[in-house]
Amino acid sequence: MSDSDLGSAGRSGTHGGAVSSGRASSGRVSSGRVSMAMVASRAGVSGQTVSRVVNDSPRVDPATRERVEKAMAELGYRPHRAARALRTGRSQTIGLVVTTLATVGNSRMLQATAEAAGERGYALTVVTAAAGVAVAFERLAEQEVDGAIVLNEASAQVAEAARPAGLRLVVVDAPTDAEFTAVHSDHAGGAATATAHLLALGHETVHHLAGPADSFAAAERESGWRAALTAAGIEVPAAVRGDWSAASGFAAGSALVAASAVFCANDQMALGLVRALADAGRRVPEDVSVIGFDDVPDAANYRPPLTTIRQDFTALAQRAVTALVADIEGAAPETFLAVVPTSLVERSSTAPR
Repeated sequence: MSDSDLGSAGRSGTHGGAVSSGRASSGRVSSGRVSMAMVASRAGVSGQTVSRVVNDSPRVDPATRERVEKAMAELGYRPHRAARALRTGRSQTIGLVVTTLATVGNSRMLQATAEAAGERGYALTVVTAAAGVAVAFERLAEQEVDGAIVLNEASAQVAEAARPAGLRLVVVDAPTDAEFTAVHSDHAGGAATATAHLLALGHETVHHLAGPADSFAAAERESGWRAALTAAGIEVPAAVRGDWSAASGFAAGSALVAASAVFCANDQMALGLVRALADAGRRVPEDVSVIGFDDVPDAANYRPPLTTIRQDFTALAQRAVTALVADIEGAAPETFLAVVPTSLVERSSTAPR
C-alpha cells in the first residue's frame, strides 16, 4: 500500500460476546486500515477521484464529491496527514504565538482559533513568546508549520522581529500601517460607545481604567475614550493604568473612588474595581457607574451584572484563520486589514447619575 493510500479505520466491535470481523452492520470497516482504493470501490469511482476529494480539488463535481465523502464516512476513512504533507508540501498545521494565556481574552482567542483551524482541516500548535517573538518564529519554522497567527500583546514585537523566509503571518491587534495581514476588533469604536453611553446617562465626565501602555488594544481603547470626551466638549481626565488583571483593578480603586462613571479597558479590571469601590462604601451603580470591555462569560454573573463592550472572539478568530489559510493556499492578497465590530451589552452596573 502506498503512502497516499494510508488511512485509519474504526476499531473492531463485538456481537454476542465475540469479536466481529469484516463489515459491521453499519457498513463501517471494523478492522485493518482503510485505503483510498477501498473508498473508490465503495463509491464506484477511480482512486484518482478519491485523491482529488481528499485534497479538496475543485475538479470534482458536487454529486461525486458527496458520494465519495459518504463512502469515507461509511468506511471510517481518515486521510493520513503525513502522506498528505508529502503530496502537497504543506503540514496542515498553523502556529499560534502568544505571550500569556492568563488573560481571558487570550484564552478565548486560543479556543476560538483552534476551532476555526479545525474546521478548515488544520491542526494548531501553540508557542509562547517568553524569549521573544523571533525565537517563537524559529521554533515554529523548525516544526514546519504552514503559517502563524500572533495574538494581542505579542503583536507589538512583530515589526522588529526577524522571521523565517516564507513564514506566512496574520497578526491579531496590530497597527493599521503594518506590512502584514492584520485583524483586530474595533477597540476604539467600542470604547467611544462605552463612553457615550455613560455620558448619555447624565454623568458629567467619564474616568478611564486603562490597560498596559505597550498594548495595541489598550491604546486603541484609550484613544476611543479620549475621542468621545473631546467630541462632547469635555476635558479629558488623567487615565489610571492597570495590567488587565482584577488585582490591578482593585489597586486602582483608591484613585477612582470619587468618580461617578468609569470605563474599564477590560472586564477583569472592572471586577477588581467594583470590589474596591464596595470596600470604600461606594455602591455600583447607585454611586458609581462601571462599564467594562470584552463581555467575558462571567460578566453577567458579576455583582451587579456588568455592562460591557462585547468582542466577538469567534468572528475575530475566523477572520484571522480564513486570511491565513487563504494565503497558505495561494488565494489571498499579500496584506489586508480586517476590523471586527464590537457591541454594547447593557446590564446593571450603569445607571443615570
